[in-house]
Amino acid sequence: MTREPQPEDPSLLDSYSVIYFGNDWLAENRTSSHHVASRLAQRLPLLYVDCPGLRPPAATARDLRRLMRKIAETLRGPRLIEPQMWHCTLPQIPFRRSAVLQAVNRGLAALLLRRWIRKLGWRRFISWFVVPHPGFLARRLGEDYVVYYCTDDYSALPGVDRHAVARMDEDLTRRADQVFAVSPQLLACKRALGASVAYAPHGVDFELFAAASDPATLPAPPAAGLPHPIVGYFGVVGAWLDMELLLFLAKSRPQWTFLFVGRAAADVTALRALPNVVLAGPQPYASLPRWARVFDVAILPYLRNQQVLNANPLKLREYLATGKPVVSVSTPETDRFAHCIWIARSKEEFLACLEAALHEDDPSRGKARQQAVAGQSWEARVAETLAVVQQGLAQRLGSTPAIGR
Repeated sequence: MTREPQPEDPSLLDSYSVIYFGNDWLAENRTSSHHVASRLAQRLPLLYVDCPGLRPPAATARDLRRLMRKIAETLRGPRLIEPQMWHCTLPQIPFRRSAVLQAVNRGLAALLLRRWIRKLGWRRFISWFVVPHPGFLARRLGEDYVVYYCTDDYSALPGVDRHAVARMDEDLTRRADQVFAVSPQLLACKRALGASVAYAPHGVDFELFAAASDPATLPAPPAAGLPHPIVGYFGVVGAWLDMELLLFLAKSRPQWTFLFVGRAAADVTALRALPNVVLAGPQPYASLPRWARVFDVAILPYLRNQQVLNANPLKLREYLATGKPVVSVSTPETDRFAHCIWIARSKEEFLACLEAALHEDDPSRGKARQQAVAGQSWEARVAETLAVVQQGLAQRLGSTPAIGR
């Protein structure tokens, strides 16, 4: 955090609940949206509201299945999924470019959410947004406080309407009582808009990923027989990966195995055609350390575009928690860890860094990588965030005659 919050009345937040607007709870990959929500729910009752994607749905079987599932979830309303956490889906009619349908979506969303909040019996609550597009609901639900936890440069994501998303992001930034930004670049952007903003870098599920360095951890069965050395990656194989770089690496070292664990969300035809590339597809989050167990080195092969340069890659902290050597392209965030990972600025340098990492013969370096993130648990991050929120809420209520509505 960029400031040290002073402790407030410990009972203040205890009377509150959280309406949390996040990514698809059932998505294949676990994001900071999921991690923060789970830890918040350990402290406060929380309604997790699935929000439609920023990009319009495509006519694919996957998108159509998701659309039908979300319609069913909307009709069902909130259901308990974890202690103190309920889940529902924000109603959304597709074809959002229609002004009429946009108005219908907004009215329907506000109506149903107010109804669900009444059903849960909540009178005092905070609206917590992790994505910008439901920001039109900020201050329309009777909340006492609005948080915008910004984890990405959303307008730079592939396949979105850049200008429309930028307007949503700016509007929510201005509406929020408190903004959190996960990278220094996003922090500066939000401050330029006059927001009350605090730096909140990602946490890591350290104990889970540290199991990858434990000899007692058995490799995932499909990976156990792969030939070494293994260059590994887990996460969505998306448009933000440098496919030209990956093809160069795999072709340059045909005796190495390149293992990708995660859903393919980009064209991977050329990668799939190479005999030393393994695309394992999406795997359960809890199983990732068993896949990482076979990695000889982990990679962050990103394109250096606006989205990546403004990001704080959660994967970097997860890799470091495994203790495995890490090779990454140079970005503002990865450069901060240059003391314990290899940084490459060209295809040739990336290959040379992989060679060096594979020849590492110093167990203390693995421990140093783990030590770099050992104190950065999600629990600690959320506790810091809540301290800032509690301070801001106390200041806001100090000039407000009534807490509930």
